Amino acid sequence: MSTRALLTFLGRRQPFAEPGSAGRERKAARDVRIHMIGNAHIDPVWLWQWPEGYQEVRATFQSAIDRLEEYPDFVFTCDSSLFFEWVEESDPELFEQIRARIAEGRFQVIGGWWVEPDCNIPSGESFVRHALYGQRYLRERFGITATTGANLDSFGHNATIPQILRGSGIDSYVFLRPGPKEKTLESPIFWWESPDGSRVLAYRIPHEYCAPKDDLGEHVEKAIASLPGEEAEYAVFYGVGNHGGGPTKANLDQIAHLNENEGSPRLELSSLRRFFDGVAANGGDHPTVRGELQHHSPGCYTTHSGIKRWNRRAENLLQRAEKWSAIADSLDLRPYPLADLTRAWKLLLFNQFHDTLAGTSIEPAYEDARDQIGHASSLAANAFNAAVQSIARQIGIEQEEEMRPVVVFNPHPWPLRADAEVEYTWLRAEGAHVVDDAGEAVPMQMTRPLTTMSSSRDRLVFPVEVPPLGYRTYRVRKGELVFQKHKLSASQTGLENEHLLLELDPGTGRIAKLVVKVTGADLAAPGSKHAVVIEDRSDTWGHGVTAYDEEIGEFECTSVRLLETGFVRAIVRVESRYGASTLREDYVLGANVPYLDVRIALDWHEQLKLLKLRYPTSVETDAATFETPYGHLERPASGDEEPGQSWVDVSDAGRGLTVINDAKYGYDVRGGDIGISAVRSPVWAWHDPRELEEDGDFEYMDQGRQTFLVRLIPHAGDWRDADVVRWATELNQPPFALIETFHAGPLAQSDSFASDGGGDVVVAVLKAAEDGDGSVVVRAYESAGRAARSTLRVLDRTIEADFGAHEIKTFVLPAGGGSAVETNLLEW
Repeated sequence: MSTRALLTFLGRRQPFAEPGSAGRERKAARDVRIHMIGNAHIDPVWLWQWPEGYQEVRATFQSAIDRLEEYPDFVFTCDSSLFFEWVEESDPELFEQIRARIAEGRFQVIGGWWVEPDCNIPSGESFVRHALYGQRYLRERFGITATTGANLDSFGHNATIPQILRGSGIDSYVFLRPGPKEKTLESPIFWWESPDGSRVLAYRIPHEYCAPKDDLGEHVEKAIASLPGEEAEYAVFYGVGNHGGGPTKANLDQIAHLNENEGSPRLELSSLRRFFDGVAANGGDHPTVRGELQHHSPGCYTTHSGIKRWNRRAENLLQRAEKWSAIADSLDLRPYPLADLTRAWKLLLFNQFHDTLAGTSIEPAYEDARDQIGHASSLAANAFNAAVQSIARQIGIEQEEEMRPVVVFNPHPWPLRADAEVEYTWLRAEGAHVVDDAGEAVPMQMTRPLTTMSSSRDRLVFPVEVPPLGYRTYRVRKGELVFQKHKLSASQTGLENEHLLLELDPGTGRIAKLVVKVTGADLAAPGSKHAVVIEDRSDTWGHGVTAYDEEIGEFECTSVRLLETGFVRAIVRVESRYGASTLREDYVLGANVPYLDVRIALDWHEQLKLLKLRYPTSVETDAATFETPYGHLERPASGDEEPGQSWVDVSDAGRGLTVINDAKYGYDVRGGDIGISAVRSPVWAWHDPRELEEDGDFEYMDQGRQTFLVRLIPHAGDWRDADVVRWATELNQPPFALIETFHAGPLAQSDSFASDGGGDVVVAVLKAAEDGDGSVVVRAYESAGRAARSTLRVLDRTIEADFGAHEIKTFVLPAGGGSAVETNLLEW
């Protein structure tokens, strides 16, 4: 659009969109101030790998510095603290120029997070770490912190974000997606409120966050035309973006020329701080939006199984490592590896960038992500290993002939009952048995070893009971013992213990019965499909998709058989096939647990299709509960594709089913039927409206073998009664069994270092303080959606605290003793 045409447009009497539902009076054009936000949205990874993004950050920042020199009124805005770290390490001279412009106020830093992550898939603690490392970096290097949050390009925003923003010094937020066609808002300016009541003033960017390098006309026209015209202040973003670039000379010259028209809104080179302060100064009753901002591109919840799995695993390895490293440090056994764990977190956070974690980047980018998240996981595993080895070495374990001690570590601040597995060169001919630290016999079962060599290396499984965030020493001794068998029975198609009864249909492989024995309720719906194949011709993002519901087939069962049974557990295996793909599901029932684990091995070779693993139930409901970052939400059970963390629940009058997993994030719920989106196979980095030619040479995603774990918890009452939050956490952070030797030591054979009491308040984090002064940080959150008073015992100190519904709290235990002090998420 030409400048002349734009001036004509801006000079109209009513250049704005129709007013919102509130029917507020339009402002006259010249009474409206348009804050022109010069920015350069930079995707460090997308259609390019990260070294290219690294260089583009440097080039873009240099361009911004040049424009600041040439145009005295120009203000540049950017986010992502990582980008400054990149410049600092590669171009110190440019970094110092940026530092000077930040001090001047013309190089504006927003966001305050490490990068712009996907805002659905990371855990609650990952979002906290984006703020923790992002804001602390800004203060350490520049003496500032961001006050406006920004996730301009992320594909939906979870409901906990306002609470995390407020807890890290941020009072406002800007975003683009979901757009007006995806989510209707009464006004682009609104209060966004978390379930706990925290809120920030939010703004949905009109039209786009980037603009052409030459003619701004059409961009500004579309942006202004989409605004309701009822406020005195709006913001329009401009500048070349995605691959960086920023505002050009032509952009800035054109803005100056447009401002010469007296009949148009005032276009002011500005900042988001100035914009939000102007909105606040003008007052007004802005509408409130409670909960999440969804949906955009729901295929991203599932695309690229690998990155989803790597992310979940690394998050849990890091939190486990921090807990045990803090304990080892408190025992004066090993210094807390703060630098290594910080480095690991930052590697993971970088790979939570929205185009990486969403699965929408080019294929080579995931080789980089695999290596970087793998390095983060290795750092976490090394820290954890060093911590628990140093603790185990100090346990006093008396010498005993032909005995191997096994120390089992519980990573959770509540008592753990689970099965532990260890593999060693046992004395197979004489047999073996297990006793606990008091010498009491523990049931044991031989299971398949990981090796297929003809050796005496065997694998044992036995139930353990370990104190809260503690350890317990077991012994494997020579000779077999005879036990009174637990109430566990198994057949070729069924499993039963004192809590549950499972029956599988030998013809279809579906669950025929799933009985909660305390009530007699059968939750199964055997007439409904289980492993359902969906036609999925949507692009890599899943643009335009509301639900994945075009069913074209179901995996066909080829066998159902009893695989293993004993004193500890029983396993029934179901094998099935569809096209060139195979599915193996091992249903595992422990002797004394209220849940059923399903070990899944999928070898997928379909194209432009999606696999839904459905768990249909007899529950009748129109709502389902989904775990979200540091919380949960109830959504309609309408069949739409939804993001979630590790669990989903459906319940009705006194009964329900929770489905948990350790690797997936995409779900749908239709009435009482829960579906996990296990895999989808679009073409790599394929964006509509591009259509795929029938004879095109394309590479399809997620081809090959993958494994993951599902846990089914049939229950009486609702999900709170079933303690689902803790069962899900245990699935994702299982116990760790370490084979030891006998040695003298000052530590008891069983001990506990922290406990949250097992109620609605869950302690999620125990770590060293970022200041490195010997203090310890504890983070806990209210998990059930109801206010609670909690007593937390951590490292021989007690924290008494009241939690509001859904509230996250952070405490510091000062070095050298003293009472806990509540602090914010930045530990300030």
